Amino acid sequence: MSQRLSTEEIEALARKRAGAKLGWYAHAAVYACVNLFLLARSDLAFGTRPYGLAPLLGWGIGLALHGISVFVLARGSSLRERMVQRERERLQREQDRQP
Repeated sequence: MSQRLSTEEIEALARKRAGAKLGWYAHAAVYACVNLFLLARSDLAFGTRPYGLAPLLGWGIGLALHGISVFVLARGSSLRERMVQRERERLQREQDRQP
């Protein structure tokens, strides 16, 4: 059962989600630039052994997880929204029990 959001809440949520997506795009751009530099530098400095692969793979996993959190888990009635709702209900029950 979902509750209707006010215009202000919709605006705040939209801004938050847009900011999260812009953050991921910035992360992806920095990832691409830095890793292209590292791969080019490792080829020039070390020849055939691409030492830039370790950061490429490790950071790539981080970028993928960031993308999942932004584009998959942050959607409307997603896992995150359900978890937030459960926490809200739990906190409300605890508050109602207090004298």
